[in-house]
Amino acid sequence: MFASRPAVHPVEAPPLTEAAGPRVRMKHVQGMPGTPGGLVLRLLQFVFAAIAVSVMASTSDFHEATAFCYLVLALGLQSLWSLSLLVLDIYAILVRRSLRNDKVIRLFTVGDGLVDASYLL
Repeated sequence: MFASRPAVHPVEAPPLTEAAGPRVRMKHVQGMPGTPGGLVLRLLQFVFAAIAVSVMASTSDFHEATAFCYLVLALGLQSLWSLSLLVLDIYAILVRRSLRNDKVIRLFTVGDGLVDASYLL
């Protein structure tokens, strides 16, 4: 058996200095907090959550199903969270303040995760 053996060719690692230029961050992400896109997304999120809560709460046998009551409670929490972030987005746009702070983004991420996790419980 005459099988060929694979050859290994070393690859040079890129330099670790700033010679290649500074790292570039994304400056304008669509839907980021404090932007008009983020404002529209939060507004639509609030409107659809409010519509869902009103439709579910208007049924005649709303109080009979415990899981259904819990779902309405979770959607109510979602609508309140969206409304608070909507107000914060409006404030940021009016005073032209950037919400591109690591702590603020982390708060939004954790808050969205907790609100979304409430649907799974």
